[in-house]
Amino acid sequence: MPKWDEETVRTGGVDLVMVKGGSGKPLVILHDELGYTGWMTWNERLAEERTLLIPQQPGFGKTPRLDWIQDYRDLGAFYARMLREMGLEGIDAIGFSAGGFIAAEMAAANPKIFSRMVLVAPMGIKPAAGEILDFFSLTIRTHLRATVADPVTTVEFAKIYGGEMTPDQFEAFEDARTETARLGWDPFMHSPSLPNRLEGIRMPTLLVWGQRDGVVPRGCVEAYKDVLPQAQIAEIAAAGHRPEIENAAEFARVVKNFLSA
Repeated sequence: MPKWDEETVRTGGVDLVMVKGGSGKPLVILHDELGYTGWMTWNERLAEERTLLIPQQPGFGKTPRLDWIQDYRDLGAFYARMLREMGLEGIDAIGFSAGGFIAAEMAAANPKIFSRMVLVAPMGIKPAAGEILDFFSLTIRTHLRATVADPVTTVEFAKIYGGEMTPDQFEAFEDARTETARLGWDPFMHSPSLPNRLEGIRMPTLLVWGQRDGVVPRGCVEAYKDVLPQAQIAEIAAAGHRPEIENAAEFARVVKNFLSA
């Protein structure tokens, strides 16, 4: 079973906490707007073939907030600097939800920063049809339940979020939502200029979306496909906003196939 460790990477004047595990070619993972959830089944499956690098975003977990980061474009620049200083430009990346927004910003700024890019239920582009869920108007418990199609049957949902939430867990989630609001409140979780800056980039891209996603509508995936026509779309049946925990086997299969193509 692949092992993981936590290490600190000094970038931009801050000690960035990074989870590292597995073996093989590096794969950077950008977590979503609720933060890193811990090492799960999908991590184990991808770590059989790849070394996963999972930075904890500034303002999340043990990584201090950086006031100069004012939006997701700034955050993308910060992560680009991290990869540059680690000598890891040109690697593969997966971005989840707001993490997909970050990855897209990085690709727009430097089309050679990633070899292949996987965007899972990505925010970042305003959909022509549907709306990104206004999760700031929800309590944290309601927000969490909205991320999966069926919380009862999703075993790893209970592992991450189930039972009584401890005060530390509650504070961590609220800190994450506070930082997400600071970066993405207005305009809400998208950049009006991102489609224009992404258009024409030929980077191999996989767009993954759960067919019962109640957070990010399919219109977001279609909007990305409009500006990245070479992108592939993989829909996962019966999954919501967290296909990686709702159907880890299928998620790992489509991602592995894409990354190894």
